[in-house]
Amino acid sequence: MTAQLIPDRPAPARARKPKRRYDAAFIYDVPGPRGRRRILVGSIVSIAAFAVVIGLGLWQFAAHGQLAPERWAPFTEWAIWQYLLVGLLGTLEAAAIVAVLGGVLGVLLALGRVSHVKWVRFLCGLYIEIARTVPVLLVIYLMLFGLPQIGINLPTLWKLVVPLTIANAAVFAEIVRAGILSLPRGQREAALSLGMRPAQAMAYVVLPQAVRNVTPSLVTQFVSLLKDTSLGYIVAFTELLYRGQVLASYLHLLIPTYVAVTVIYLVVNGSLSAFASRLQRGSRRRTTAPPTLPSLPVVAAAAHADDADTTKADHA
Repeated sequence: MTAQLIPDRPAPARARKPKRRYDAAFIYDVPGPRGRRRILVGSIVSIAAFAVVIGLGLWQFAAHGQLAPERWAPFTEWAIWQYLLVGLLGTLEAAAIVAVLGGVLGVLLALGRVSHVKWVRFLCGLYIEIARTVPVLLVIYLMLFGLPQIGINLPTLWKLVVPLTIANAAVFAEIVRAGILSLPRGQREAALSLGMRPAQAMAYVVLPQAVRNVTPSLVTQFVSLLKDTSLGYIVAFTELLYRGQVLASYLHLLIPTYVAVTVIYLVVNGSLSAFASRLQRGSRRRTTAPPTLPSLPVVAAAAHADDADTTKADHA
């Protein structure tokens, strides 16, 4: 009935299962059929090679007695894991501070990179290029040996946090800038047409959408940041790898200790990676969901009323 009353209205399309889109399609080109086949073959070969390497490693461990039960017995005690988990708390603390400081600085740098002021754009781009090319280890050594020479001696935590913030702010800036550039220009133009100033359009319209689009990439970068905190052993910061080194020296069990540390890293980083993948799937569902056409019961009822009035008029 509704389709007859409104002939110009298109018939509702049958919902189709959306095709899987490339997660970073706004940064990279979507691979074609040949590219996907090459990726599949490369993945299979890499998995097979990795399995062979793991098998050879286990065989060598068994040949040298590294798989003996007595070498792994200390790791059945809660005190050993509690000692390592204290280091994990230090790792999470440093990573959280760097994520907050680097995220704020990264957003400011991204806004500077898309600014219309030439010198602001140049300075932000120069900082990003320098921060991405200078090794983090070099900056840590500068904090450890260079600054004390001029009378500046930061606390141990900040000797790790400051270099990681300098490096990761540049990466966060490029991620956010990619999110801003991926949005249609109509978003900003529509905000300006409503009377918003350019700063308001960026703060209330463009930036929230850009951050939402690149949230999976930001979570993935946080995983990389979490691994970078392992450089804290250089400044004797109590993080997971540093605790692992002390425990290996105390127990004289190098391989079992580092295997335990690796397991902790895998659990934490694997959980964050799974969370990032879930965010990506949720973002794809939001962007590929077919639009639903609202029903028009009022129009249909009005049409029936008009038909009844016309019939009464004809009889009269």
